[in-house]
Amino acid sequence: MRSAEPGRRALLNAGRQLLATENLSKLSVNAIAAEAKMAKGSFYQHWPSRESYILALHRTFHDELDDQVSKATADLSPGEERLTAGIAAYLDGCLAAPATKGLLVQARTDAGLATEVRARNTAAAALVAGNLAEMGWSDAEPVAVLLVAAIAETALLELDAQSARPDLRAALLRLARP
Repeated sequence: MRSAEPGRRALLNAGRQLLATENLSKLSVNAIAAEAKMAKGSFYQHWPSRESYILALHRTFHDELDDQVSKATADLSPGEERLTAGIAAYLDGCLAAPATKGLLVQARTDAGLATEVRARNTAAAALVAGNLAEMGWSDAEPVAVLLVAAIAETALLELDAQSARPDLRAALLRLARP
């Protein structure tokens, strides 16, 4: 029996390519299948609906970002150095992915992704809070929630600029210091 993974991966890659220039709300099954050079029926062999596909696309994108952040911070103790490395890895990963804007901005307004976005932000804030606590914050959790939002906004501003914004990255770290 042949693995379904190559087809699934091709469809996910097609969606990411399309999101580089297309609005998430306009991402159709027909366009995804055409971009992947597959029949529309192949799409439905992997996902029961467009909504389940969008969720898989969002999860895949963020899982890859999480892996990049984990690799960049694996050997670092909690604190400022680890926070700095994690922020840089996240922002660099966002800047390198053409689908970032669609999966960050537009995902905020997609009702089907709201639960997923909240869960991702909560998990990111928990990681950030550990670093902030080591840096001296007594109320690290609410600060972490705000910092995660500022990091996501920085990612979008960098995408608009099509390059890293060292001024904003430095400001994020200033905000993180108690």
